[in-house]
Amino acid sequence: MSEVVYEETATMIAAGELQSFVPFGREHCRNHPNAFNLQLRELQPASELWSSDGAAGLVGSLQEVSLQEREREWWQLRKGCTGVKEEEVMFEEELYAAGNVVVWSQGSRTQASSVYKAFTVDSPVQQALWCNFAVLQNNNDEEVEQTICIVQSSCINVHTVTGKDFISPLPFQVSNVWATKFGLLLERKISANDTQLNPPGEPLPMVFSMLHPLDEIAPLVSKPSSQFDSSTVHYMSDSTMKIVFTCCQPSILVSYDTVQGTHTVWALRKVTHDECSTVLRYPTEPVGKPLGLMASNFLTSHLRNISRLDSPGGSGTELKSCALSSPKHYNVLRSNPNRAVTSSPGAHSRVHSPNISNMAALSRAHSPGMAAPSFSGASRFNTSFHSPSSRGHHGLLSSPNSTVNETVLPPEMEPIVPDLCVEQLWTETVAAGCHREMSSQASKVFITSDLCENRYLCFLVESHQQLRCVKFIESNESSQLIFPSVTTISAKDAAPLQISARQNIDAMLVLEACGSLVLYTGITRVSKVFVPGLLSPSFSLSNQRPQISTPVESVSTPANGVNRHIQRLSEVPAQDFMPSPVSEPKGLNNKHHEASFFEDHIFQQATPCIHGLRDPVCNRVTLELGGGAMLRISVPEVATSELVQKCLQAIRFILPKDAAMKVLVKWYNIYNAPGGSSAHAEWSLFVTCFMTLMGYNTERLAWTRHLHFEVPLSPVIAAKKARHSAQGSEEDWDYLLASRYHRQIISQPVCASVESSDIVATEMGDLSSASSPGSSLKLESSAPLFPHIPALFYVLHLLYQELQLDELHRAKASSLVCVLQQLARDLQLEEYVDLYWRDYPSVMSGFSKCCSIDHAVIEQMQRPSFLLSKPPCVFSWLSSCLRGDENTPFPYLPAICQRTRLLVLSYALYIFGDDKATSSSESKYLFKLSAGQKSCASEPYLRRQSSVKVRFSSASLAEQLVVWLASQGFTLKDLESVPFGVALPIREAIYRCREQPCSDWSEEVCLLIGRQDLTKQAHKMTLAKSKASVSSGLSLEPPVATEPDEEEDGMSDIIQEVTGLIWSQDLRIQEVRRLLRSSGPVRVSVVQLPEVSDHEYIEEKENKLLQLCQRTMALPVGRGLFTLFSYHPVLTEPLPVPKLNLTGRAPPRNTMVDLNSGNIDVPPNMTSWPSFHNGVAAGLKIAPASQVDSAWIAYNKPKSPELANEYAGFLMALGLNGHLTKLATLNIHDYLTKGHEMTSVGLLLGVSSAKLGTMDMSTTRLLSIHIPALLPPTSTELDVPHNVQVAAVIGVGLVYQGTGHRHNAEVLLSEIGRPPGPEMEYCTDRESYSLAAGLALGMVCLGHGSNLIGMTDLNVPEQLYQYMVGGHRRAQAGANRERHKSPSYQIKEGDTINVDVTCPGATLALAMIYLKTNNRSIADWLKPPDTWFLLDFIKPEFLLLRTLARCIIMWDEILPNSEWVKSNIPQIMRGNFDASEDINMETMAKCDVFLSQAEDYITAGACMALGLRFAGSANSDAFDCLYEFARTFMKMMPFAGTAASLQQMGYYNLQTCLSMILLAMSMVMAGTGNLKVLQLCRFFHKRTGGEMNYGFHMAHHMALGLLFLGGGRYTISTSNSAIAALLCALYPHFPAHSTDNRYHLQALRHLVVLAAEPRLLVPVDVDSLKPCYALLEVSYKETKWYNETTVELMAPTLLPELHLLKQVKVKGPRYWELTLDLSKETHHLKSILSQDGVLYVKLRAGQLPYKDDPQGWKSLLTTAVNHRSSGVTAFKPETISTFTSNPALISFADFFCKTSEGMKHRKDTHMFSAMLYECVTQECPEMLPTYIAIEQAVSALQRGDLQQTFPLWQLRLVVDLWDSRMLRGPANSHNTLLKSEFLPVMKNAVDVALDGWLKDSSSVLRSYMWNQVLSKDAQSIMLACFLVYRSVPCFRSTQLKSCSSFGDLLSCSSQLEIPLRDLLRLAPVLLGSGSPSLLGFPLQAFSS
Repeated sequence: MSEVVYEETATMIAAGELQSFVPFGREHCRNHPNAFNLQLRELQPASELWSSDGAAGLVGSLQEVSLQEREREWWQLRKGCTGVKEEEVMFEEELYAAGNVVVWSQGSRTQASSVYKAFTVDSPVQQALWCNFAVLQNNNDEEVEQTICIVQSSCINVHTVTGKDFISPLPFQVSNVWATKFGLLLERKISANDTQLNPPGEPLPMVFSMLHPLDEIAPLVSKPSSQFDSSTVHYMSDSTMKIVFTCCQPSILVSYDTVQGTHTVWALRKVTHDECSTVLRYPTEPVGKPLGLMASNFLTSHLRNISRLDSPGGSGTELKSCALSSPKHYNVLRSNPNRAVTSSPGAHSRVHSPNISNMAALSRAHSPGMAAPSFSGASRFNTSFHSPSSRGHHGLLSSPNSTVNETVLPPEMEPIVPDLCVEQLWTETVAAGCHREMSSQASKVFITSDLCENRYLCFLVESHQQLRCVKFIESNESSQLIFPSVTTISAKDAAPLQISARQNIDAMLVLEACGSLVLYTGITRVSKVFVPGLLSPSFSLSNQRPQISTPVESVSTPANGVNRHIQRLSEVPAQDFMPSPVSEPKGLNNKHHEASFFEDHIFQQATPCIHGLRDPVCNRVTLELGGGAMLRISVPEVATSELVQKCLQAIRFILPKDAAMKVLVKWYNIYNAPGGSSAHAEWSLFVTCFMTLMGYNTERLAWTRHLHFEVPLSPVIAAKKARHSAQGSEEDWDYLLASRYHRQIISQPVCASVESSDIVATEMGDLSSASSPGSSLKLESSAPLFPHIPALFYVLHLLYQELQLDELHRAKASSLVCVLQQLARDLQLEEYVDLYWRDYPSVMSGFSKCCSIDHAVIEQMQRPSFLLSKPPCVFSWLSSCLRGDENTPFPYLPAICQRTRLLVLSYALYIFGDDKATSSSESKYLFKLSAGQKSCASEPYLRRQSSVKVRFSSASLAEQLVVWLASQGFTLKDLESVPFGVALPIREAIYRCREQPCSDWSEEVCLLIGRQDLTKQAHKMTLAKSKASVSSGLSLEPPVATEPDEEEDGMSDIIQEVTGLIWSQDLRIQEVRRLLRSSGPVRVSVVQLPEVSDHEYIEEKENKLLQLCQRTMALPVGRGLFTLFSYHPVLTEPLPVPKLNLTGRAPPRNTMVDLNSGNIDVPPNMTSWPSFHNGVAAGLKIAPASQVDSAWIAYNKPKSPELANEYAGFLMALGLNGHLTKLATLNIHDYLTKGHEMTSVGLLLGVSSAKLGTMDMSTTRLLSIHIPALLPPTSTELDVPHNVQVAAVIGVGLVYQGTGHRHNAEVLLSEIGRPPGPEMEYCTDRESYSLAAGLALGMVCLGHGSNLIGMTDLNVPEQLYQYMVGGHRRAQAGANRERHKSPSYQIKEGDTINVDVTCPGATLALAMIYLKTNNRSIADWLKPPDTWFLLDFIKPEFLLLRTLARCIIMWDEILPNSEWVKSNIPQIMRGNFDASEDINMETMAKCDVFLSQAEDYITAGACMALGLRFAGSANSDAFDCLYEFARTFMKMMPFAGTAASLQQMGYYNLQTCLSMILLAMSMVMAGTGNLKVLQLCRFFHKRTGGEMNYGFHMAHHMALGLLFLGGGRYTISTSNSAIAALLCALYPHFPAHSTDNRYHLQALRHLVVLAAEPRLLVPVDVDSLKPCYALLEVSYKETKWYNETTVELMAPTLLPELHLLKQVKVKGPRYWELTLDLSKETHHLKSILSQDGVLYVKLRAGQLPYKDDPQGWKSLLTTAVNHRSSGVTAFKPETISTFTSNPALISFADFFCKTSEGMKHRKDTHMFSAMLYECVTQECPEMLPTYIAIEQAVSALQRGDLQQTFPLWQLRLVVDLWDSRMLRGPANSHNTLLKSEFLPVMKNAVDVALDGWLKDSSSVLRSYMWNQVLSKDAQSIMLACFLVYRSVPCFRSTQLKSCSSFGDLLSCSSQLEIPLRDLLRLAPVLLGSGSPSLLGFPLQAFSS
């Protein structure tokens, strides 16, 4: 056979899927209103073209629009890249623009096109394109958002896929817009008068970049590659340079020089700092005016004077194409969601101004006034004359300085910094001599690659009818590209295609000048493409292609390519094929060549001719025919069968590039010949082609000759079959010449000269008997693949091993084995042949024929070093690994044999225990073949894969294996396709990990080990996302309201399913809701006594109502805590705020009682603070995780002024839950300027809480304005209300919490003792201001103790001590000295400190500064005095504060018992009076009263400290101690009937102490809903009369709220910050009435929220998604008070504080165990708790949840115990559905385990039931298929009907694993998966079957050993099974001839690698004795 065969010129392939093509957008626009009305309305004033005489003008305008629209039609297609992963959904996207409409549609082969988005804009669309914008996120990742950009004459509209819209005004006319990797590039249009405008010396930049729609447009910098001056970096200002192409990957652009006629390639990248500074360092002229600014002024004035008549409205030629290259460059669409927020208000207001189009119209007249540049925030361009209805990217930034007239802008404006730089990479060389015509601009540019992955940048030069292909290579630092060579192909048009998406094989379709289509790969010609139904104009065998030098059009306008398309599509079909001159673009130099080059074809008029190609997507492309028709065709794929694809991949891998190219081209032609084969015959076709290329004569090999073809192989006959055309044509002759028959005839003489007689003889012989031993077949040594046969054989063998490891592909291995055995025979590789025979004995026994290879040519074969005589067999490698033998590294092909690599390394890691197997010592186990071209290509892939690997500290091997597999992308689905024997160790590792997984594993790992609970955990889901999403995720619906008014109480969002589990025994939640309900009228029951008149009775009722209202008004404070963070608002609805109802109903008639009747005096402003609290309570419902934005906050602002207080509270609440940071500064300013006192209080406290501890500057400024002391002494005195000052002072404390900020500390310290001013200022409510300053100082220096850095000169503790005990006032220091010169005229204080005012603040400040420091010296300052005399000087309530302060400083000494509490009372009070002292009775009585008061207050203070110390711990000792004290105080109360004690103590004092103890109790039990505390709260709730005032009610209901904090989900923390918040909120002086803020600002009560933290853990069943009970084991760390302890809790439960815990563990046996180790890090558990505490748990099979089976008596395992029989027999398959939710197991039980009439063999069903029972009880349901597979394999062996030995390989691996586990001793067996007696039974059955066969047929085995010919019957199959299972190696008898005794045999065994057990079986046969027993031992003794 001669070389003619491999010349591909004459071949032809058929294109498929012909369909006529019409852009979908055109169809859609027909039905679209086309915005005509819109245009008429918008543009009427703007158009001077339209006459204004009514109807006539209208008609004219309509005609004009439609004409224009037709001209402007334009579209582009790309591969779909939205939606699902690309493999799954392949579709085409089309972007169509016509007139003012842009249509984006999607469609695929299987689905009709549909509109995805359609846009209509105000003015004609110049261009539309897809673009991606990247934006930096906070974590430095770039996020990409897809956008579509619509270019109009004055702006660019950018629409993102996520729904954001931007409008970027264009400061200049744009000729073209390009999408790049970084954003958009804009080319400025050169206007006629541009040249005169350029200032001397500096032309204006031509190209600008826009990295985001909200960014500035910046000029592009270019860096030419000149050798002489490499440093020159300048703006791209060359007006002769046009961009013709941009690409994202690699990031390059191609430009065309209109003067030189050359193309240049540039790399596009971000600009470096040096380049920036070079460009911006422009020279100054003598005048001192920067040149750049001059340029900018030129441009500005130029822009002003442009007549708008040459804008796109004027002529139809404006639509410039983006000659789009292959669609893949547009895949990556990005945009930046974040920058949208930063757009300046100015820009917005411009865009939305209603009369913008009129402005645009005015500016068209040359009115300079209108066009004066207007500057607004972000945009520094002249936007005023642009109608900003769309968005563009062309910045007018000509020069470094902004383009603005000096008159408008001072010259200091900073220059615009460039963003991107282009660096020159390659420029076309210009041919010498002027006779050669200059190249026109490339009309098409694209990137393609050939089959061997060489990449080419191709551009089509129409003037020369050439496609120039520039090869490029990415250098090591990938930024640089090297361009080694240019190849020119004669072409009229070209388009890039992808003929195998799977392997990324590119090709390109070229339209030759003669009109025929040719397929190329890179620059290699593959074949012509035959389009059925289109006659090919010429078919020439020669390689010369007609070179026609008359171009059809040589139009040198930019982007001419698309102009050509446009006219061709839009014209009315012309008579000639030439485009009609009417619609020709108005180019600069259009030449019409009348001589059409189609004339030389006779059938010119008869057949449609292909004019061009466009819109390539994957393997489909559109042909443009004459007359404007379009056809869409698809070029066939390289291969559809997976096996062929894999073989081709392996061939490409191993062969040199040129040889690989030949094979692929040859195969492509044969496979895709016109009328070619179906997919069914693809493999046969491939084998024939492949064998032929290696030199085989496939016609004469029996097995290849009988391969099934549906059609004959000759492409000629095939094609003729396909076309029943009666008329002959030239092509018929061409087909005949191209036929294979023709080639054979030609090649015959060549062969004959060598050995023609032999050939004839062998042919005759072959015909007579196909397998007669006499006939020998020769290989053709001149075949192109002949030298590579050994290498090809080896890679295919490795591919065969890879296929064996995949159940889904194993069937293909049997096809491949036919080819392999033939090659192995011919290469005389005996062991390989034997291996294939063992694998497929039934298939292989039919092959025997060899083809001889001449020894003369055998040297031509390149035997690669890696081809060993011992065949690599992956199963035997794994088996010896399990047996613990040393192995040689297993060879594999990178990127092809991935599964081999994965499994080999898994075994190395898990079985050998080499934990470096997957990293450094991979080469010990794997030998990587590197040959051909792919060696480097796959390197990064592998490296990238393993870089995912997690670093292990000391994880077990199983954990390492699982984590590594997951990092390699291995999933459970992959595991199912691994053969069961190979997969068993991996399943075992997974099983081990499933028991005790790490809590921080990634989602992929959790999926792999089958722990859906952990996977779900990684998904982060909260319990109540909002009512909508709840139903889809966790079905936790809030309860349905029973009464119509009930849902307005504001407490309906508590999640009932969780509270129902926590408090399942009673209805305490409903009771709390009833107690805290303030939205309904109260019941006023007053009995009318006979002597009371009706009028008095009404007054009495109203007085009673007034008392009840004191309680109602205090309820919201508690409600806010109860419903804390329980609601996710819907952003389209306002927040529901329950109303504060102050009316009553009087029984029995339910008459309304109202306070406004005028019968009694009601205090003014009584409800202002209560409604503030009501607003706070409503706002606190919003969870911190909700999506809340500035607009929604403002949207909630009420219309009526009486609700302003509520809104003020709402703002404060938003600050407490962190949402106020989203409120725009503008709105904050708005609210504060209103001067509404409450709003200011709420806002200042809210903002400060949101910025807790951040030292945020803007917040500091905000607060300082409201604090006179923080303003400069000379500043204007602002009239700030007192309460607002208090709030601002506390705000400073919050913002600077814990920072120890010196200046603020100094100011606050002096503010504690601020004296009253002369005029009346600072005279009222001084106590609350002083207290606030003290609290704020304490927060600023929180917990710093004596380490206050830089404050020693302030003497903070001493100064505070002085404030506490009194003394002379110190001189005011610093700025405020002037302020306090003159004393107050109102208050006489003298020069001593007024302790009554300053003491509380100073005491608490000391307490907070020294919090938890255990500083005894400071604590001793706070001890109560120990003499009567000194005690007399201190108010009893100050004793409470001192005791509290002292105790929390000595934090570690607080103990939860009453002895400790009493130890705080000074000795003098505890002692008795000495009777000898002379004290009269009066003094005695006084002392008694005072003593009891002091004692009670000190006790209350100590209790309060105890409550803080054990807050949120639910410590039972602390609770019991506090409860006892509460009981003691209750007994003293008036209702206890002891008037004496009351008289001593005073009701108010007792009630205050009691309230504090109650609050302390609810702090300890916060969130637990303790019943005893609830009873106390309810008791106080009922007491409304007498002295029970508003403040006490507030305290009691705060206690109730704390007790059920956040509906039981939250509790209180004891961090320093939390203690500070609690001291502010629970200050022990409650308001006397609802307007009382004298001692403490009421708003501060809500700061208790800052101490709340979520600590409720809610187990949620991962299958049912319902909360459930689960047993937790919580381990505490060791502390000085107790050792490490472990407690069991039933979740849902509140966890203790996390820093106290060591680990939290979900305990079995009901649920899968799960450990959260807190000794490493608490972040994971914290994130779980913040997501509503959802911890997903998975019920084990065979178990029921605690709710259904509290005692655990119904589980599957208990049945066995109860029945005293084996579990299997007691197991009823019907009951399985209660124990597992796995649908596969339930169906299995239904169909296979129930005995019915159909199931006759009882044995099977019993066996299946046993398997099922074992799988469920052992908790490994995924083992069921393995059990069944083992059982099926064994029964098939027993029946003797196995066709292949694969199942026995698997059984052998299972047995090896079992043995290796058993050898380590029974201790290890608990970890194995197959635990029961099942495996030994199966193993025994195999042994019995094989031993039985050996007994009967030992002669067969012997004849195999002695290498005799085997018979073809079933014996050979059994023999293969025996050899595989007994691991008998493929040996030749030489080694064994010498073995005469068993001893010799043993000594040989080490070489043979036969396990001893199997050697014993072989010994009788080998040693020749017939008896199956040996040395007196029965064989069974050795069987296991």
